[in-house]
Amino acid sequence: MRSSGEGRHGGVSKLEDSAVHGPGSGAELIVVEGDSAAAAVVRVRDPRLQAVLPMQGKPLNAARASRPKLLAHPFFGPLVDAIGAGLEADCEPQRSRYERLLLLTDPDADGIHCGFLVLLFCHGWLRPLLDAGRIEIVRPPWGEAVIAGEVLLAFSEPEFAALADRARERGGGVRRFRGLASLDADTLRETCIDPATRKTETVSAADVAAMIDLIAAVGPR
Repeated sequence: MRSSGEGRHGGVSKLEDSAVHGPGSGAELIVVEGDSAAAAVVRVRDPRLQAVLPMQGKPLNAARASRPKLLAHPFFGPLVDAIGAGLEADCEPQRSRYERLLLLTDPDADGIHCGFLVLLFCHGWLRPLLDAGRIEIVRPPWGEAVIAGEVLLAFSEPEFAALADRARERGGGVRRFRGLASLDADTLRETCIDPATRKTETVSAADVAAMIDLIAAVGPR
């Protein structure tokens, strides 16, 4: 198992690796925002199949950075090393050490932005992984409401607002989660980590291109 150490492309990798890799292994690389999120996920992951790699701050905008700068980056360099599939025209999904790359970020503005920056990198440098359906976004819960003794989870801001209204009407309580580390272990495992119960969406190159176009249309804010 590979853990913290120097990556081939520079920077210190904080990868907590899985025990198995390669085609047919079912191995997954879970990318999270920071060390606290990584520690929480490591505690509930399947160490045989699931590796965890935290970002080191907000990633670079890959559309504006050179290849040497990206490979020297403290997150993108270790990410390329961990996946092991190559870059651009040399990227071959069958060489990837993991069958899936999962983006698990907090459901807030910073988390959404970080996730987009990773997808932007994948769109420019790991496109074959997108084309092969190897990249997924995990949808963590926004919060919970306790109504008549039952714990209900919300997976979007509108859903959370509706649950909060119901809870207030019936004298229940609500809690907005503050990052992955604020989830209890069972909830984190069930909603974000366990393949049988988590909520994920496969991302295509067309999806990322649509995001790029939308942001370009909105412009800087």
